[in-house]
Amino acid sequence: MALKNQGRPNIVFLFSDQQRYDTVSCYGASPGAGFALTPNIDLLAAEGVRFDLAMTCQPVCGPARACLQTGLYPEGIGCPVNDRALPRGIPTIADYLNGAGYETAYVGKWHLASHRSFGGGPDSFDCRTKPVPPERRGGWRDYWMAADVLEFTSHGYGGFVYDGDGRRVDFDGYRADFLADCAIGYIRREKRGPFCLFVSWLEPHYQNDREHCEAPEGWRENYEDFAVPGDLEGTGGDWREEMPDYLACCRSLDVNVGRIVSTLKEAGLYENTLIVYTSDHGCHFRTRNGEYKRSPHDASLHVPLVIRGPGFEGGKAVNRLTSLIDLPPTLLRAAGISIPDAFPGFPLQSLAKDPEVPVREEVYVQISEAGDGRAIRTEGHTYCAMFDGGDLREAYVYDNLADPYQRRNLAELPEYANLRAELRRRLEAAVLREEGKRVKILTDSKE
Repeated sequence: MALKNQGRPNIVFLFSDQQRYDTVSCYGASPGAGFALTPNIDLLAAEGVRFDLAMTCQPVCGPARACLQTGLYPEGIGCPVNDRALPRGIPTIADYLNGAGYETAYVGKWHLASHRSFGGGPDSFDCRTKPVPPERRGGWRDYWMAADVLEFTSHGYGGFVYDGDGRRVDFDGYRADFLADCAIGYIRREKRGPFCLFVSWLEPHYQNDREHCEAPEGWRENYEDFAVPGDLEGTGGDWREEMPDYLACCRSLDVNVGRIVSTLKEAGLYENTLIVYTSDHGCHFRTRNGEYKRSPHDASLHVPLVIRGPGFEGGKAVNRLTSLIDLPPTLLRAAGISIPDAFPGFPLQSLAKDPEVPVREEVYVQISEAGDGRAIRTEGHTYCAMFDGGDLREAYVYDNLADPYQRRNLAELPEYANLRAELRRRLEAAVLREEGKRVKILTDSKE
């Protein structure tokens, strides 16, 4: 039985991969709401706080994880793309928690140990299918059951991870269930004090070597009659084929959230545990570019975020912008740890207390791999410039209130010249503020 800690709260961070916000049914959006797809996450929201405008700050797996682990933008720490290791010498949230007496435990997909493993080079390091050495685990030290690139060591059914001693641990069942089993096993262990458990699932991300979402067997049929989200309606892409499996993956995650919550309750830990549920980025099903994310559109950026526990109570809904980069300072504030001055994010406890007081006017977004760019997402607008031969050039402008599904790009339309000029100025200021770089965004408009 786990040690009941009644002082500082425990933290359980539940992290999906490539999950759209509209798959979590408490948001009231299609397709999730039509199926009441996530009753366990919905219950956390009913008891805690649901953030309605949560955005990632980098719609790519590895960079988003680097942000969460360090509290810093990935571009500035050398992790702007996948296959980049966390740099040595930059403290992580696990380091801060270890120093404050917390146990730290990590389960699932890591994606921050291998470095330039595809191209090689003098600083390359490849542990895509090998154990992650302790010095490359970002400070997570008391329990480890993970693989660096989980889609390389497993499929929807069957595969392996490595334990803290580097020993291979095989499994035959459904991957999301197995990782929840590992988390549950850790929760039930005797502990010396408060703990932080990070559970990183791969679902509903596509299985790369099969180009397909791998749902639990027999579940797809329950979700074939889905309501089409407005951003996908009438488009190409592969959402028609993949959405039923994608939704079934999301349902499986919710079932496992319920299992983990039940274990916390059985151990007497639930009331004093901060539970966070979110994702690294969304999914546009190849409708905005040739793959699934890596774009400035809400389908890529808008993620679910539900927090329940000390400081996040009362069934509130916050309709203010938040960023993934706000979560590291939020976790440190919950643990009673001073927030480093270098952190650009804001602790969300203030929004949980008063949802009407915004902590930020815009979310700053770094984009990589499918074209490099920078963007801001305000409550009213999205503005993005992409790199073109070393220059930033205006590429996407959306009115998020008049056009919530971002179907009409306002770039180059003369009647929006004043709006674009103001947003251009704001993005240039954001690049200077967040990256220390002075840029001038070019435009092809004729006005």
